Order: sequence, then structure tokens, then C-alpha cells
Amino acid sequence: MSTVSQPTTSPIELRRLDRKVTALAVVAAIGGFLFGFDSSVINGAVNSITSHFKIPEALSGFTVASALIGCAVGAYVAGRLADRMGRIRVMLIGSGLFLVSSIGAGLSFAVWDFVLWRLIGGLGIGIASVIAPAYISEVSPKAIRGRLASFQQLAITLGIFAALLSDQLLVTGNNGDASANLGPFEAWRWMFLVGIIPSVVYGVLALTLPESPRYLAGAGRRDDARDVLSKIVPTETVETNLKDIEDAIQKEASMETKASIRGTVLGLKGIVWVGIILAILQQFVGINVIFYYSTTLWQAVGFKASQSFLISTISSIINVVVTFVAIIWADRWGRRPLLIAGSVGMTLSLAFMAIAFSQSHLVNGNPQLPGAWGPIALVAANIFVISFGATWGPLMWVLLGEMFPPGIRAAALGIGSTFNWIANFVVTVMFPVLAGINLAFAYGIFAFFALVSFFFVFFKIKETKGRSLEEMGESALAGEASARA
Repeated sequence: MSTVSQPTTSPIELRRLDRKVTALAVVAAIGGFLFGFDSSVINGAVNSITSHFKIPEALSGFTVASALIGCAVGAYVAGRLADRMGRIRVMLIGSGLFLVSSIGAGLSFAVWDFVLWRLIGGLGIGIASVIAPAYISEVSPKAIRGRLASFQQLAITLGIFAALLSDQLLVTGNNGDASANLGPFEAWRWMFLVGIIPSVVYGVLALTLPESPRYLAGAGRRDDARDVLSKIVPTETVETNLKDIEDAIQKEASMETKASIRGTVLGLKGIVWVGIILAILQQFVGINVIFYYSTTLWQAVGFKASQSFLISTISSIINVVVTFVAIIWADRWGRRPLLIAGSVGMTLSLAFMAIAFSQSHLVNGNPQLPGAWGPIALVAANIFVISFGATWGPLMWVLLGEMFPPGIRAAALGIGSTFNWIANFVVTVMFPVLAGINLAFAYGIFAFFALVSFFFVFFKIKETKGRSLEEMGESALAGEASARA
């Protein structure tokens, strides 16, 4: 790798470039907003949809999770599409799919129709979940890459908050009844129709983004790559940055396993498996149970409907706020220390939730938490949200965006995201079953996986703070070559 020359750009100009790159990251991260919005908009509509379409309880979990199947497929194809078509065009495809889904789900007339539109929306969200972190990592300077890549999770949390707040306003503005008409449609239908707004905003703003210089260089468009770099890095480092990117691409092209995620470990490169396990563990701690089922869950254990909506909204606000911990400290403390701290916090809080729910007893067929156990479960749940939101939530996406070699980054990120969505689907479908057996058992399983996440990070995750994407790509390729030898 070539040596980076000492910058002669003025501090004012450097700050201007940082603001420019930050603006690009913010726009790209709107894809994360769609991700979060779509994930949680179902929360306030579950009971109404189940009642309206007369969905059997055994199928309610699948109906809630149906979009996640589309998400997994969308994430899987996104990397390949991005490598062929470019990052910006694929963003526009994701935006269009989500727009169509918002309209279709809001106007659905049968359960199969609803599930179909949710699957289509899932394709768009899966695409957005891959393209946003890939694009952000590829346009960000290494000194602030962790901060900017964390915008993806911040946008996800803002999307979750917007969905839950929108649901709450629609319900409270309709006398607490999501099934009653609000104008020409029932309130629950408006919950999905509101998604038209962010999908259009995402598509329009994506048109203002420059293409990724790493994609352009890989496609042989050297002059275009130089032109983009001239707008996001100091003038005197444009050629150096371009040469580093081209050197990394050429080095990978010269290797036997060039531009392929295939390897010797069960058919995939070892580094791809690290990303897959990281993505699975992020979901197997059960975070989305809080955002998919929280309203129903808190009602089930004795809180009123209005209180349950308020609790869910407060949890989403906490999730937004604590994401700034990662944004501020990811480039100072590093990824590994924050992930380890998050694993400890999640393990302890989930263990307390399991203990609290072990004290529940049935009243009219529903579990009730006696005495102080309700508040204890509530506090533990929000400590869990804090532990996840400040660490594993954003940093999983940061690592997936920067840990892979350049030639396979989009494809490997797509594979990791696919398994993240599959894990999300498994947890979402299985939670009603596990909760039906015993809520303490369900949260005990989540606590176990939180503990596993601690040991996985300790032994398998390498620190990426302060390292260029090209440097990490060379290191990953060298590790694969060593493993083959």
C-alpha cells in the first residue's frame, strides 16, 4: 500500500470535507430508516390485523415475520446487484419496492394479499440494509468511518421510533382503537400508508448521491472515481487514495480466489463466516422481540393498552439516544471493547428479565407479574435496549461494512445481512411459541446467546479502528492464504 502524504489542506477545508462526507452518510442511512420503520410498524397493527383477517394464533407469528423472508432474499441479491449496477441504482430499486409495499399493505383485502405486499417491502428493506453500510464505509475516511457507519443503526432506531410514534398517534387519535375507521380507512391501514413518505424521500435523495469510488474503480471508470474522490478527500491525497483502491483491487484479482466469497470453511471464506455468526448473534439476543411484540407483551403482563404503547415508544426513544454512544466512541475506544461491554450488559439484563417472568402467574389465561416484578422486568428490558443500542446494534453494521476485502465486500455484506434477517425471522416466529411455553424460558435462551456473543467477540473479532478498508482487505486475504497453506 502506498504511503499517505502529509496533508496540506487547511483545517477549514478538512472540516468542510468531513461535513460533505457526513451529509452523504446521512442520506445513505435513510435506507436504515426504512429498515427500522418497516420492522416496527407492524407492532401497533398486530392485534387489528389478526382480528380483521381472522388469522389463527398459530399463524400470527408468520404474518408478523413475513416481511423478513423478503428482507433475507433482498439482502442476498443486493450485493450482487450493487457490484453489477452500482450502489445508487440499487438504492432506487429498494426505495421503489418499499413504496409499492406501503400502498399494497395499507390497502390489502386478504391475509395472503397482505403477506405478499409485506414480502415485496421486505425485498426493498433487505436491499437497503446492505447498500447503506457498504456505501457509507466506501466513502468515509478511516478516522471517522466508525462514527459515520453508526449512522445506519441511528437511522434504524429513528425509523423504529417514527413507526411506534406514528402507530401511537393513530391509535390515540382514534379513541384507542386501531380497528376503527379513521377517515376512509381503518387506523391500522394508515400505519402502513404512512410509509409512502420515507420511501419517496429516500428515492429522491439517493439521486443526489455520487457513486462509490470503489465501485467506479472496480468497474474501470478511473476518471469518474477520481472525480468523486476529489469531492470527499483532500486534493493532495486524491491520487494516493485512488492508487490504494486500485492496488487492493489488483492484488485481489491476482489471487486464485479473486472476487469470490467461496472458501475452504464449509464452502465460504473464514472471514465471511465471522460476519455471518456476528449477524446471527445480533438477532439471537432477542432485540426485535422488544420492538415487534412489546405492546402486546406488556398488555399481556398487566399494563393497560395506552401504557403499553407509551412504554414501547419510550423504549424506542432510549434506543435512539444510546446509539450516540457508538457514534461518539466507536472511533475512540474501538469496536471490540464496546461489543464486549454490550454483551455483558445484555446477558445480565436478559437474565433479570428471565427471573422476573419466572415469578408470573396466570390470571384469566394471561401471565401477570406480581408486586415489584413488573417494574423490575420493565427496567431490565430498557437496560437491555441500552446495552444493545449502544453497542451491538450499530457496531455489527460498522464491522460488516469494513471487515471484508474490497472485491467481495458487497456480496459478503449481503450474505451477512441475509443471515441477520433469517435469524430475525426465526426469533420473530419462534417467540410466540416460546412465550406460550414460558416467558422465563424464552428470555433465558436470549440470555444464553448474549453470553455466547461475549466469547465470540473475545476470541474471533479483530479490532478495525483506525485501519483503512484496503489494509483490512489485505489482512483478510493474507489470512485466507495462510489458512489454505
